Amino acid sequence: MIAKTREIADIRKLTKSLPTMRYVDPDYVYIAVTNARCATAEVYVKPGDKVKVGSVIGLRKGPFFEQNMHSTVSGEVVGIVKKFHRSGKLVDFVQIKNDKKDELCETVHERTPEEIAKLTREDFVRITKEMSLVGLGGSSFPTYIKFQTQDPIHTICINGIECEPYLSSDHRLMMEFPDRIMKGISYAMQAFGAKKAYICIKKKYQDLYDVLTAVKGRYPNLNVEIARVGNYYPQGWEIEMIKSCLGIHIPSGVLPAKYGIMNFNVSTIVGLYKAIRYNMPVVKRNFTLTGDGIKFPQNFRVRIGTSVQELISLCDGYTDDKDKVLIMGGPMMGACQVRDDCVITKTCTSIIVLQHEEYREEPCVRCGSCVLSCPVGLQPVQIMNATKNKDGKTLKKLKVLSCIECGLCTYSCTSKIKVTDYCRQGKKLAKMAK
Repeated sequence: MIAKTREIADIRKLTKSLPTMRYVDPDYVYIAVTNARCATAEVYVKPGDKVKVGSVIGLRKGPFFEQNMHSTVSGEVVGIVKKFHRSGKLVDFVQIKNDKKDELCETVHERTPEEIAKLTREDFVRITKEMSLVGLGGSSFPTYIKFQTQDPIHTICINGIECEPYLSSDHRLMMEFPDRIMKGISYAMQAFGAKKAYICIKKKYQDLYDVLTAVKGRYPNLNVEIARVGNYYPQGWEIEMIKSCLGIHIPSGVLPAKYGIMNFNVSTIVGLYKAIRYNMPVVKRNFTLTGDGIKFPQNFRVRIGTSVQELISLCDGYTDDKDKVLIMGGPMMGACQVRDDCVITKTCTSIIVLQHEEYREEPCVRCGSCVLSCPVGLQPVQIMNATKNKDGKTLKKLKVLSCIECGLCTYSCTSKIKVTDYCRQGKKLAKMAK
């Protein structure tokens, strides 16, 4: 067990310390037609059509918003193909052959500092909506809706905590693009009229603190502070982050905006910088490919729409021919993939490749580990039993909808019960209950 722990620690250290490998010119990219928040969509292009970087190729339709689909390369539309989405589902993707000329759409243009200074809150709403900017830490919540808040915002919190095991893509982003982060923060503060901003990072990352502190000195008029918060999981949960950073406890289910606070993931704030400065949608992102099932773990800078299979090849493939577990996202909250034929979308942070191990589920011994570990203070065993009984009304009373699906109940279960899966199912049942 000690050897295994050391091996995992070494993998994380390797990807955190290695420079990011650029892989931004794949032969083909694949743009998801639908996603977890948008169940329907309209595709505007057909096979043979020419597109440019930033071209609108379709429109996704959610329950209360719409979202443009953008090409991330210039080239020719091949058609619609089936690929695996980050959700683990097989969905339609628009396949585009990359001509590798990187021709920009006419809508992409650089704004001068003077033009940016004149932008109003309404301008920020319009631009982020047109660019389809969403939460890039994995939430995929539309950023323009955040800019529409009627609550006065005095503080911006940037989530650079990246608290899940193995992941280091945000770490490398902050090390390599700190200027973009500072400028993105300045734009967010301008939009809300905020007076203060905090970049939240783990205490143990001295390298990040040194880099961000040094770069902050280039922006003497920007009231931003580097906040060193806890090293534990789930410190990246916004309620926990705000409590550690500002000492303010926000009740579950209450928006931070009600307390004058607005949160952004660090990758999202870089996306905001590109949208405001260049009127550019997110076409590239940092991505971690790691785990004990891959030969050479690595952080990448990739084009949105890149096939994960290509990155696995760049890492010299799998360690052996034994069964592997592929997790899109972090090991605690990510989704398992049935094949490596999956695609990197805007909100994909990582793929974790682990050696497959069989675990036999035992009966619950009511040890209480899941209750003690739940950061929301729920009763996971009672939720599990109510889910088995399909009792939606009881699940509502148990406040299952407050579950953040952090995975700690499953991780701490001495009987190896997949408690988090029952909580996910319970949330669906609670939503359907009258």
